[in-house]
Amino acid sequence: MDLETADRKFLWHPFTQQRGWSEEKPLIVDRAEGTDLIDTRGQRYIDGVSSLWCNVHGHRHPRINAALRDQLDRVAHSTMLGLSHPAAIELARRLVEIAPPGLTRVFYSDSGSTAAEIALKMAFQYWHQRGETERTRFVALRDAYHGDTVGSVSVGGIELFHSLYRPLLFDTIKVEPGDLDEMERALAGHRGEIAAVIVEPLVQGAAGMLVHPDGYLRGVRELCDSHDVLFILDEVATGFGRTGTMFACEQEDVAPDLLCLAKGITGGYLPLAATLATEEIYKGFLGEFEEFKTFFHGHTYTGNPLACAAALASLDVFEEERTLERLAPKIELLAELLEPLAAHPAVAEIRRRGFMTGIQLDGFPLELRMGHRVTLEARARGAIIRPLGDVVVLMPPLAISEDDLRRLVEITAEAIDAATSGVELPRAA
Repeated sequence: MDLETADRKFLWHPFTQQRGWSEEKPLIVDRAEGTDLIDTRGQRYIDGVSSLWCNVHGHRHPRINAALRDQLDRVAHSTMLGLSHPAAIELARRLVEIAPPGLTRVFYSDSGSTAAEIALKMAFQYWHQRGETERTRFVALRDAYHGDTVGSVSVGGIELFHSLYRPLLFDTIKVEPGDLDEMERALAGHRGEIAAVIVEPLVQGAAGMLVHPDGYLRGVRELCDSHDVLFILDEVATGFGRTGTMFACEQEDVAPDLLCLAKGITGGYLPLAATLATEEIYKGFLGEFEEFKTFFHGHTYTGNPLACAAALASLDVFEEERTLERLAPKIELLAELLEPLAAHPAVAEIRRRGFMTGIQLDGFPLELRMGHRVTLEARARGAIIRPLGDVVVLMPPLAISEDDLRRLVEITAEAIDAATSGVELPRAA
């Protein structure tokens, strides 16, 4: 049985309508090199979405590969329940060093969803153990995305992804992104009930790259302080350079009480996540054994040594290759390259922050799957991109060359042309 047949017979792909998948020829990635993916036929494609927003320094980076080989010669995995290991200890120290001030403790898990779930549980248990047992609610933004586990979905707000599961979810107070007045009303109207506010800083990625107005993040931090509410920042998508700084919250000089990290933490090599907490929150869980203040949460692969080794090597590469410094001119170049595309008749708007870009197509009927059509046309021209509905996302690895960045935008423009050619564009009445 060949690979394509076996894929259709046995696999169930994430966020994919399998009926449509079975009707199309699959692209099967066999290997990678730099910022290119290579399929089983030897065709090369620019990795235009960083293998779902996680690849940072390119594939098969020699520094990270060497770190993994070295760790394999030591131990591939051992539990952190009652044990520790050097890579997890050193990575925790390094993360605290680069994190916003005040974050001093690192709790590992294995995905962005679990990083968010852990932050929610920590916030809830923190207040409970302080005797404020009425603080059981969370404030989140409309169109938020914090993962796919039940707790993280509860603070999510994307109807397409989340509405079906509403009977399983806990109630969350939703406010409009960018509206500080509504945030103020929510906090004031539920005084003493709210455990935390959770926000994706600067950009709501899965919502279609919705960019917050300048000053909004700082304003939410100040409101949380004035209402004595914990502030959780979900930097799973925005962290590790995606918006131009190591963490997006740096751009407004904001430090959260809890910080969620994943995706780019290992450079895109292995699953790993971390939830960082302040010392005050950490101390709220200290007590005698019989007080049961322990944080009763954990994962089999928490702090996996291989993943921690990759993460440490990735941080080394950030320093050695001056990744963020070299990214700045590429961010400026990307802005220049996108200007002509913004005038395309099929494009309604381009939303961008740093290397996070969403190209909003102009109101095509849902059944046309125009975003998906653009993806297929880009693939035929040598680039992998993935839409969010009719928002075409570009988020290449930070290491992409300027030439490949030009080619990626060029392919995207050609793909939009080809996909929309002959299709009547929507017109205002």
